[in-house]
Amino acid sequence: MRIPNPGARRWRAPVVAIAAVSALVLVSPAAAVTPGADGAGESTELSRLPDEAASVVEVLLADSAELDRLVATGVDLDHDVSRTEEGIVAHAVVTPSEAAALRARGYRLGDVVFRAADSAERVEERAATIAAHVAENQAFTASLATPDAADVRIIRADYYTSGTSQILSVEAKWAQGQTSTSTLTVQRDSGPGTEIGSGGSQTISRFVDAGVYLYHRGAATVTARPDRIRITSPTGGVAVAQVKEWLPIPADDPEGPGYQQDFVTSYLTPTDLYARIHQLAAEFPDLAEVVELPYRTNGYRRKAQAVLGTANAGRVAIDSLAWGHQGGNDISVELVNPGAASQPLAVTVTGRDIRVRLATDAAGTVTSTAAQVVAALNADAGTLVRAYTYRGNAGAGVVAPAARTMLTDGLRAPATVSREPHPVYAIRIGKHRDGSRPGVLAYAQEHAREWVPPLVAVETAERLLRNYGHDGRTKQLLNNLDIWIAPSVNPDGGHYSFYDFASQRRNMTNHCPLTGAADALARNSWGVDNNRNYTEYSLFDGYSGASSSCTGDTYAGPSELSEPENRNLDWLAARENIKFSMNLHSSGNYFMWSPGAYAVPGRVSAPRPTLDQESFFWGASSRILTAIKRHRNMAVTPARTGPISDVLYSAAGNSGDMLWYKYGIYAWNFEVGTSFQPDWDEAHQETMEFANGLVELMRVARDFDTDHQRPITGLSTTPSDAPGMVDVTFTASEPAAVFYTLDGTAPTYASTRYGSAGIREGGETLTVPAGTTVHWFSVDAAGNVENNYRADGTAQNFRKGAAALPAG
Repeated sequence: MRIPNPGARRWRAPVVAIAAVSALVLVSPAAAVTPGADGAGESTELSRLPDEAASVVEVLLADSAELDRLVATGVDLDHDVSRTEEGIVAHAVVTPSEAAALRARGYRLGDVVFRAADSAERVEERAATIAAHVAENQAFTASLATPDAADVRIIRADYYTSGTSQILSVEAKWAQGQTSTSTLTVQRDSGPGTEIGSGGSQTISRFVDAGVYLYHRGAATVTARPDRIRITSPTGGVAVAQVKEWLPIPADDPEGPGYQQDFVTSYLTPTDLYARIHQLAAEFPDLAEVVELPYRTNGYRRKAQAVLGTANAGRVAIDSLAWGHQGGNDISVELVNPGAASQPLAVTVTGRDIRVRLATDAAGTVTSTAAQVVAALNADAGTLVRAYTYRGNAGAGVVAPAARTMLTDGLRAPATVSREPHPVYAIRIGKHRDGSRPGVLAYAQEHAREWVPPLVAVETAERLLRNYGHDGRTKQLLNNLDIWIAPSVNPDGGHYSFYDFASQRRNMTNHCPLTGAADALARNSWGVDNNRNYTEYSLFDGYSGASSSCTGDTYAGPSELSEPENRNLDWLAARENIKFSMNLHSSGNYFMWSPGAYAVPGRVSAPRPTLDQESFFWGASSRILTAIKRHRNMAVTPARTGPISDVLYSAAGNSGDMLWYKYGIYAWNFEVGTSFQPDWDEAHQETMEFANGLVELMRVARDFDTDHQRPITGLSTTPSDAPGMVDVTFTASEPAAVFYTLDGTAPTYASTRYGSAGIREGGETLTVPAGTTVHWFSVDAAGNVENNYRADGTAQNFRKGAAALPAG
């Protein structure tokens, strides 16, 4: 039985709070407001020019009120907020023009933390890594060209023990591994002097990373320590190797000897991530399956566009009706001065080439206005394009002639990245994937530019599946949990971040009206922030930390769950057996949970977890953070651990709040590392340490399910400052809800619930008259009731005590 979560139902801010916050939030999406005590100031759009790159820059703030005003502007903040005695330092992701707009409104900018060139280096680094693997494959193939050379080579053959199990791990490379999906069969002897084959056989499978074959690998339990192995490839090549003893992991490591990890070798695009989990599911069909989530994204695609003209009043925006990859990119538009007097405006269409002959007056001067050209294009070329004046302008300005211009969707990803509505995939891991076991959900890349969190998700999936056969603790997890891992919930934005605009935060859906920033010059400013589009304590409820502008970097979308990416997560969370979740983000090295939003002014918070729930969050967090620290002694600090709105800022409509308040799931948020796209060595280290933490969450879930220990509570009394009164607190052996009465009646779940003394504090102090009778019982997060008490108002085995003054 789970204790009812009083916050797990929809609650909306009072109307007065909504009205108050609207003045700050429901404004032009990226409007910057001059810092000041009352938040007043002239709004101005934070202008992002079309081909500007973005950097991460410090914003120096005086206090939390100024941070709230900065959040309300819709500026793109990363997840690093440092509080010092001198004030607050926040990190903003801004282009040069946006930085200038912030300065113009009075904000102080500090150092540049991460430059656009750093992202380009990461992409080059990834390409170089992949190229090195390809070159290694080519060199290997060339080495096999000599007469009598085998086309298979054994890289490693390692024997080790785990508890009472004996395991043989083999890695080998086959010349046809890049193109053939065949497994390799390993035959083994049963010890020195025995025949190869006498110890049995095992198969090993391809390891493909970012589309490049690395090698075959696999581990299996053996009944005797083999001395030699032999592999015969499908093409007849033979390789023989000696088996070596694998150095054991130190005995104090919780994973134990032989635990396999470190399965990532480079950054992975969403296409790579999905290929990886499909590969895993195919290799472990008894333990995993790939599930296509019900809602496909809009797709990595755009209409082909152009903006012709210079002055806003004389600009003409043009969009293809077809998507760029479906013919829109083949359309051209030309605005021609006829070079003669008194010519009428005319549009001719030849195939996909559109020619606009501008009107002239008696002196031969061009007179066609933007509004007139728009009307003519829509009338005579409306089967190919849609034209409109620039951002709601009346279009009274004269249009300047323009050379033949090709419309383009501006997308640079290779053809291997699909332009169609994209399926979103999750891998479901467990021996029993029928909803009968407690569920754990992990998901990454709500924000496109966060390239490390998806690696944590994939590394965790690899560890779970590849250690099942020989690691007892892993086997316990997969035999008793139903694990869902979605490595990229926002594949469109993820691809756009890799190939087009590294700082992309949102998805790619353009919700801007034609009277707004729907034109090509705003192409790096579109999309919905998927972590602001959920149903609980959202912008639409009057909460702070999201934008109503279609070009704001925290744009909440036109309505809650408007985006397919968000509906997919809602579909996953609706599984009744899911009890725990982890939302993987970067950066900042935070570890957070609900509440994640508040309304301003007044900082009206979403309901805080009860004392026992908060204690459970903290207790489980200490386990998870200890596992993270074990990798390289990196500590997530107490100051960066706790509810989102306590340690970061308000994030209206975030997914963690939906999972906690709507579905009652214990939902955490990682903020991995110190950068969105660190150099590979650092990205690799972050992946290893946070995968430790994610596996530990699985162990928390398993322990929760097997917890049958009943809590034990006590009553502590001290003299009060008030005469004749006693201060009373409850103690507990573990995080547990305490329900009590002070009138002598039997306690029930409807009785008063023992509360918290305040934010990040312990239990409250009850001040009652000396001699007051206290009746109570407790129940822990797993539903274990103290003394097995039946809280129906008739049982008598509740706890009893008197609020007595201490003797003497």
